[in-house]
Amino acid sequence: MHAPIVVLSQNVKREQGRKVQLGNIHAAKMIADVIRTCLGPRAMLKMLMDPMGGIVMTNDGNAILREIQVQHPAAKSMIEISRTQDEEVGDGTTSVIILAGEMLSVAEQFLEQQMHPTVIIQAYRMALEDMLEALHDKFSVEVDITNKAELMKIIKSCVGTKFISRWSDLACNIAIDAVQKVTLEDGGRKEVDIKRYAKIEKVPGGTIEDSCVLNGVMINKDVTHPKMRRRIENPRILLLDCNLEYKKGESQTSIEVSKEEDFNRILQLEEEYLLKICNDIIEHKPDVIITEKGVSDLAQHYLVKAGITALRRLRKSDNNRVARACGAQIVSRTDEIKEEDIGTGAGLFEIRKIGDEYFTFITECKDPKACTILLRGASKDILNEVERNLQDALHVARNIMLDPKLIPGGGAVEMALAQILNEKAKSITGVHQWPYRAVAKALEVIPRTLIQNCGGNIIRTLTALRAKHAGGQNWTFGINGDEGTVVDMKEYDIWDPLSVKQQTYKTAMETAILLLRIDDIVSGQKKKQDDQPQQQVSQPSAEAMED
Repeated sequence: MHAPIVVLSQNVKREQGRKVQLGNIHAAKMIADVIRTCLGPRAMLKMLMDPMGGIVMTNDGNAILREIQVQHPAAKSMIEISRTQDEEVGDGTTSVIILAGEMLSVAEQFLEQQMHPTVIIQAYRMALEDMLEALHDKFSVEVDITNKAELMKIIKSCVGTKFISRWSDLACNIAIDAVQKVTLEDGGRKEVDIKRYAKIEKVPGGTIEDSCVLNGVMINKDVTHPKMRRRIENPRILLLDCNLEYKKGESQTSIEVSKEEDFNRILQLEEEYLLKICNDIIEHKPDVIITEKGVSDLAQHYLVKAGITALRRLRKSDNNRVARACGAQIVSRTDEIKEEDIGTGAGLFEIRKIGDEYFTFITECKDPKACTILLRGASKDILNEVERNLQDALHVARNIMLDPKLIPGGGAVEMALAQILNEKAKSITGVHQWPYRAVAKALEVIPRTLIQNCGGNIIRTLTALRAKHAGGQNWTFGINGDEGTVVDMKEYDIWDPLSVKQQTYKTAMETAILLLRIDDIVSGQKKKQDDQPQQQVSQPSAEAMED
C-alpha cells in the first residue's frame, strides 16, 4: 500500500460533492427565511443593531441583508444579489431573495434523486427564457407616462408595502415630481439621474406631512459674513471652483526676507492679488457667489462692500446641482468669467433656520433640472426608513419613465407564469420536464408568502387562485395582501413595472444556477485556532467598519 498523498496544506478544509450542494441550498433557504416576513403590505419590520451600537429598523430586503454578517459563502452571494437588484432597479429586493431561495429549494429533491446539476440548470435556463418571453408578450400593458393618475397608481403599489404607506399620496407626488424635474431629453435619449440630481435632505423635526420637493435646491450652509444679505429675489448666481484667498505654494515654500520693506511688499502683493480676484467678480455684478473652496476674511470684506453674498466650501455634487437648477456654469478661474456663466434661472435665494441649523434655499427656478427633496420627521430612525422607501419609489418612477410597460402585482403574474410553464412542460420530452415543472411550483412562493404574511388560509386561497388562472384568461387575478383574498389587480390598481419583474427573475434564476454549479468548497482556515477569540474582540471586522 502506498502512503496517502497530501496535496492540500494541513489547515485547509475541503468539502465536496452532494454535501456542498445541499449545504448551499440550506444556506440560501436560511437567508430567504429571514426576509420572508418582509414581503407585502402586511410586512413586519426587522430591527437590527450594528456592532457600533446603531439601530436600523426596516423591511427593505437590501437594507436588512446589508447589516447581517454571515459566514457561509453561498449566503454571501445571496446577500450580493439583493444589492444588485437595488442598484439596477431599486425595487423587488425582498422578492428576489425569496424566489432565489425557492428555486434552490425545489432543486433539492432532484439532487437527492441523483440527477446531474447541469440537467437541472438546462431546464432552469429554458424556463427563464420562456418566462421572460411570456412577460413581455402576453402580460405587459403599455402606460401613458404623461397621465399623472396612472403613474400614481403604479408608485402606490410600490409604496404600499412600506412603512411610508400611510402617507402614500404624498410619497407618490414627491417621487413623480422629483423624477419629472430631473428628466433630461438629449437628442431622443432620455436620461434620469436620480442619484446625482435628486438629493434627499433629512431634517429632524416637524411631521412627515411637511416633506416636499423644492423647485430648486437646498444646501446646509450659511453665509460667510453676518452682514451679507440673506434674501435676494431673482439673484444672479456665480459658481466658482477656486480659492478666494491668497495662493499658497503647492509644495512647502520658504521665503527669506532681509529687509522690512520686502515683508510689507509681500503682504501688499497678497492684498493686491485678492483685490484683483474680487474686482474680476464684482464687475460681472453677481448677487450670490458659491465656491467649493475657501473665502478669506479680506475677500469677504470686499464682497460685503459690493453687496455680494458668498457661500464657501460647498460639496462638488451640491455645486453641480445648483448649476443644473439655475442654469449657471461652474467657473475655475476668476479671470475667465463670462456673462453666460452666471445663472439667472432662480427666482429666490433665501437662508432659513430650521431647528438649530441654517439652510440655504435656491428656489422658484424656471426650469430646474435638479431638485432637493426635503424630508421632515419625528426622529432620525424614522427619517432613515422614509428615505429608503422614497428611494424605491423614485426608482420605480424612473423605471416607468424609461420603459413604460406594466404587469399586474400581488402575485398575479407569478401565478399566470406558473400556469403557462405547467402547460409547456407537457410538450417537453425527457428528464428536463421535471425541473422545468419545479420552476412553476417555485414561482407560487410569492402569492403563498403574501397570504402567509397577512394570516390567511394558505391552502384554500392558493387553490382558489390556481383555479382562477387555470383557463389562462384571468391573468390579472392575484392576492390582496391586506386580507389574503383573491382579487382582480385591475380593480385594485396594483401594477409593477415590467423592468423590475424581469430583473427579479433574471437575478433569482442566475443565482440559483450559479449555486447549483458549485460542487467543491475549499476554505483556508486560520492556523492559530486558539488566538482567534482574542483577535475578534480587539479588532472589529471590515464589514463592521464600513457600516
